[in-house]
Amino acid sequence: MSVILAPLASLPQIERTPSREDGIPEELEEDLRAYGCKLIQQAGVLLKQNQVAMATAQVLFQRFWYVTSMKQFGIGDVGMGALYLASKLEESPIRMRDLINVYDLLLSRAQHSLSSTTTKFQYEPTSYFASTFYDMKDALVVAEMQILKRLGFNVQVQHAYGTLVNYLQLLGLTTQEDVPQRAWSYLNDALQTPVYALYPSATVAAAAVFLTCRQLQIPLPSDPAHPWWELFDSGLEDIMSICGTIQRLYRPRSDMEKRLAMTLVSKKEVRKWLETEGGKAS
Repeated sequence: MSVILAPLASLPQIERTPSREDGIPEELEEDLRAYGCKLIQQAGVLLKQNQVAMATAQVLFQRFWYVTSMKQFGIGDVGMGALYLASKLEESPIRMRDLINVYDLLLSRAQHSLSSTTTKFQYEPTSYFASTFYDMKDALVVAEMQILKRLGFNVQVQHAYGTLVNYLQLLGLTTQEDVPQRAWSYLNDALQTPVYALYPSATVAAAAVFLTCRQLQIPLPSDPAHPWWELFDSGLEDIMSICGTIQRLYRPRSDMEKRLAMTLVSKKEVRKWLETEGGKAS
């Protein structure tokens, strides 16, 4: 019996996610997914977590929203739970209190940036006996359990970093100026999108190579009988789709769109927005 190292979303889940079923527009869901992953990355950096654990957390975070709606769980709570779970999976555990303090710092700083005040942001760690700390602790534990439950304990993640290095060496691109760094950056940026939950990691790595070479105007082997992507067991249509998804991250956004994603971190705020603005957006 084969083991699926990278469980992928089914076609019905892709066409109509639980969040969209609840009235959340597609673009807003994309922005919330991206912002949730940014919080995971920022928290991981502050906690001096390794990149593999942060990447695993973001992949689990993206998978979760194909089985659950953002109306049921907040992106802040699920991000915390995903990072806490990933730190165990990658054998680099972090203290629960440290994780809660870091997330409280990031969310407080985001709220301060949304306010009209001109005072400098200052943060004081939450008291161990404060109700806020216990609320965040309970939310973290529940989020971790829900990720495991709703993903059926299938939390294996196969990353594309090693595959990317092999592809670059095979194509003779490791010595090309700026190619390895840019391709690596595209893999990291792709974590903010659902591509790791939709395509095998090898195809994502091939897309990073393709996008890098397109941006730097570096030609790739072009034998019509044996296209280079077939060597990597990838399809050109999938590669183009991944490239388009990554590039959507860089699309211009209005200040209102940016502020909205930062506002809807909790399920309470999402439900409130759906009651007041959801009908207008749809």
